[in-house]
Amino acid sequence: MANVVVIGTQWGDEGKGKVVDLLTERAEYVVRFQGGNNAGHTLVVDGRQFIFHLIPSGILHPGKVCMIGNGVVLDPGVLIQEMDKLDAANIPVTPESLAISRYTHVIMPYHRALDEARESRKGSTKIGTTGRGIGPCYEDKVCRSGIRMHDLLDPARFRERLDANLEEKNFMLKHYFGSAPLDGNAIADEYLAYGQRLAPYATNVSEVLQKADRDGRNILFEGAQGTHLDIDHGTYPFVTSSNTVAGNACCGSGIGPTRIHKVIGVVKAYTTRVGGGPFPCELLDETGRQIQKVGGEFGATTGRPRRCGWLDMVVVNSSIRLNGLSGLVITKLDVLTGIPTLKIAVRYKCGAQEVGSVPPELKALEACDPIYEELPGWEESIRQVRRFSDLPENTRRYLEAIEDMASIPLHLVSVGPGRDETIILQNPFD
Repeated sequence: MANVVVIGTQWGDEGKGKVVDLLTERAEYVVRFQGGNNAGHTLVVDGRQFIFHLIPSGILHPGKVCMIGNGVVLDPGVLIQEMDKLDAANIPVTPESLAISRYTHVIMPYHRALDEARESRKGSTKIGTTGRGIGPCYEDKVCRSGIRMHDLLDPARFRERLDANLEEKNFMLKHYFGSAPLDGNAIADEYLAYGQRLAPYATNVSEVLQKADRDGRNILFEGAQGTHLDIDHGTYPFVTSSNTVAGNACCGSGIGPTRIHKVIGVVKAYTTRVGGGPFPCELLDETGRQIQKVGGEFGATTGRPRRCGWLDMVVVNSSIRLNGLSGLVITKLDVLTGIPTLKIAVRYKCGAQEVGSVPPELKALEACDPIYEELPGWEESIRQVRRFSDLPENTRRYLEAIEDMASIPLHLVSVGPGRDETIILQNPFD
C-alpha cells in the first residue's frame, strides 16, 4: 500500500495528466486537491484526446474512484459539461466513480464577473488570469462568505447566502467596475438545479479516504498548476490562488501528513510558462518557436500560446526542496529531438552574485541571468523506445545530467503523448 502525490515542478503544463493516468493503473483512489477549472490536463488514449479541467485524470480507468477534495473551487456547470462529454464517449460518470467533498467551495457567476472586470481594469499590468473566477472564489473562502457544495443541497440556506453575497458583489460590479449587476433569481434557479444533479456525488471525502487508507488501498493525489504558481512560494503576484505544493494534498483532501508516502514531481524536458511573470530561461528565437510548434504549446484551458525556454534546474531544485520530492518524471522529451545543442540552467547570476535557488523578490528574479550547461542533442526519433538503455547516447546523457543535478532518481520518462509512449524506470507504488 502507498499513497502518492503528483505535483508540477515548474509553472504548470508539465504533463501531469498523462502521469496520473499512467499511475492510476496501480491506484484505487485518485484525488484532486486544489485549483479549479483554470487547470487543463490533456490525455491521449488509443488515439483519442481527452481534456479535463476538474475531473481527475483517473476517470478513464474503469473501477477507480475519482474524488474532488475540499481544496478545489468547483464550477458545477463546467463539471457537469465534463461528465456529459464523458458519458457521450461511453465513459459513464457515476457516484461510484466520482465523489465531491461537501466542503468544496463553489464558483459563482459573480466570481467570474469580478475576475474578468478586475483583469480588464489592470490594462498593461494584467497577471494573466484565466477569468474563470478562481481567485474571487478563494477570496470568499478566506473571508468566510463562500458557498460550499453542501449549501447547494439546502435551498433556503443557499438563497440566504446568495442574497447576502450579491448585495456586496453587485455594488462592486455596478459602482466600481461599471458592469451590469447580476440577477439573484436566475442564479438561484441555475445553481439549485446543479445541486440536484450533483447531490448523489456529494460526500465526506476525508472519511472515505481514511477508510481507504485503513483498508490498505493505494491513493493517488493529483495536483494542478505547478510549484512556482503557488500562492505562497511562487513568483508572486504572477501566481495562482491556491497552494500548489505537495503539502496541500493533506489540507485539500482531509488526510493527515503521516499518510503520504511518496511525492513525485513532473518536469517538462524544457520549460514553459503561460501569461505574465519572470522567465529567466525564455527563448525568443527560432529555437523557442520550434519547441512551441513541435510541443503543441498552447494552453488546454485558454488556448493561449505558452512561452518556451530551456530546462531550468534552479526552478526544479527549488521545487524539490519545497515539496520534499521522492523522484522525478520527465515529460515531452521527444520535443527536443533535432535540436543540435541543448542547454540546462544550473545557477543564476544576479548582479555580482551567483545563486542556486529562485529569489523570492520579483525584481531580483527579473534581474537574474541563467548560467547554462550545454549538452549535445540527438537526431534519432525516440517515440518507439521503451527501455532507457535503448535511448540514443546523447538522450541518456541529458537525462543523467538532470538526475545528477536533482540528486533524486528518475521514475518515468515520457517519449510521446500516448499512454504507451513511456519508459518506466521505477513505479512509485512499488
